[in-house]
Amino acid sequence: MRQAPIRIGVLCAVAMTFGVALAAQGPCEQIRAACQGAGFVQGGARGGNGLQADCIDPLMQGTPQPRKASRPLPQVDPNTVAACHATNPTFGQPRALRSESGGQPSPPSPLPSTAPVPSAPAQALAPPAGRPNIVFVLTDDLSWDLVQYMPHVLQMQKDGVTFTNYFVTDSLCCPSRSSIFTGRYPHDTGIFRNTGADGGYLAFLTRGHERATFATALATAGYRPAMLGKYLNGYLPRQHPPAPGWAMWAVAGNGYPEFNYDLNQDGQVAHHGNTPGDYLTDVLSALAARFIQQAARAPFVIEIATFAPHAPYTPAPRDAAALAGLRAPRTPAFDAAPGADAPKWLTRLRPLSPADVARIDGDYRKRAQSVLAVDKMIGALQATLAAIGAQQNTYVIFSSDNGYHMGEHRLMPGKMTAYDTDIRVPLIVTGPGVPAGRAIDAIVENVDLYPTFAELGAATTPAAVDGRSLVPLLQGQEVPAWRTAALIEHHGPVKDQADPDMPAMRSGNPPTYEAMRTRTSLYVEYADGTREYHDLVADPQELHNTFGALSSPEQAALHAGLNGIVNCHDAQSCWAAGRANGGVAHR
Repeated sequence: MRQAPIRIGVLCAVAMTFGVALAAQGPCEQIRAACQGAGFVQGGARGGNGLQADCIDPLMQGTPQPRKASRPLPQVDPNTVAACHATNPTFGQPRALRSESGGQPSPPSPLPSTAPVPSAPAQALAPPAGRPNIVFVLTDDLSWDLVQYMPHVLQMQKDGVTFTNYFVTDSLCCPSRSSIFTGRYPHDTGIFRNTGADGGYLAFLTRGHERATFATALATAGYRPAMLGKYLNGYLPRQHPPAPGWAMWAVAGNGYPEFNYDLNQDGQVAHHGNTPGDYLTDVLSALAARFIQQAARAPFVIEIATFAPHAPYTPAPRDAAALAGLRAPRTPAFDAAPGADAPKWLTRLRPLSPADVARIDGDYRKRAQSVLAVDKMIGALQATLAAIGAQQNTYVIFSSDNGYHMGEHRLMPGKMTAYDTDIRVPLIVTGPGVPAGRAIDAIVENVDLYPTFAELGAATTPAAVDGRSLVPLLQGQEVPAWRTAALIEHHGPVKDQADPDMPAMRSGNPPTYEAMRTRTSLYVEYADGTREYHDLVADPQELHNTFGALSSPEQAALHAGLNGIVNCHDAQSCWAAGRANGGVAHR
């Protein structure tokens, strides 16, 4: 019995000696010694305990260990990692950087001239150790043209990566959000609408999707997931319980007006009224900040899904007079007459009247005003992360469930089309190892968010997930043979008057269609037999349907390419189909 104190004393002495030895070393040497002390060895990569691949690289890059890793990472002070990067920028970095002449990392690649990103500052510091947190801000109906009024989002572009070709699987709320939660296309989720047998919360629930979301995957991996704001259309806070997997639940029902709504907070329902303090975006901001402040040692993932800037486009009371005189953008597509070969649902539209234009301008200004509160929330969350020392170990992701058209193609405000106004939305990411100020033009989709979150959190991604992790792109790696086509699927026309997205007159309500968007083209097949093709190099505003001018082999190749993605059903088949689309040369 008397030997136990002696053994403990010996262990303490050894630990103190080891600590003193580490302190006498430089920061990079300390990291190497910590890995060796945890059992990682040079040349051990085959056995999952390789010094470089399984320990040093993940610590320095802030990425999960390779799946074959057989030992856990040692605890290393984030300040030590930052100090190491400052003294030796290539230590623990990708092989391509370590091989550069002089041992210095290569600078970020220049931004494309068309990318909506400011000039890039220097690369970000290396991330700290440990599994990262994820803060995902998902807006509702936010189009690219509103980002210019969001200074914190603009700063995110300077500090991180902007995906310039990010698309949604359907330019409609519930199908898009279902793809985000599950990583699957609408043809695999079965969610094509906001209501009815093939849409909405109840369809999502009855199909079993609530138990197969990125939240359940990350919860299984030890994360604390939080869901705040808008969940799925048809969710009623007083009738429906929190979904599985979420450690915190604060979800509203009809939160579109931003006032007079119910909020289900972990099963308890609170009603919010009309005071400025009830403004929903601000309430979500405060709840998110509190969740972050109370975060325990476990990493967290939090989705803050605002109702802004969805109609009725309600700004915070403090912003009701902001942006005086603002007008909707007058792009070449604004009030443009459909061509003779335009799809039938579009050809019936009359020119915009002065009253139409005035309404569009008024709505656009309110939309811009409403995102000011969202941007303020992002700034507050970043400040909260910094205050608890988590900023350097947290990915912040900004996006939207779909875009919005306002006057383009003579359409009154709305969505649901396959045009870029509706399907191409922001995806901006900052965080550990993400290069600063870089634009990436790879074709990516909202089905890619689930596998991305899972890989960041070292969680398992089921084979049934259709998307692909964006982590290699986020870390600046070159990925050969990336996807070349995005799939968009829509069921229409929408006729349910209870649907909050029921289209107003002349706002666009296309029939069922499947579409394929590449870097240079848009191809659409409508259920009524109409085919639509736009060469985006010659026709970037998508005004001229030139499908009829294509040769029969070109038309057949487009159909085969689209058909391949429509009929894929898992990661492997969807990845193959997305790279084998039918291409058509520019004319």
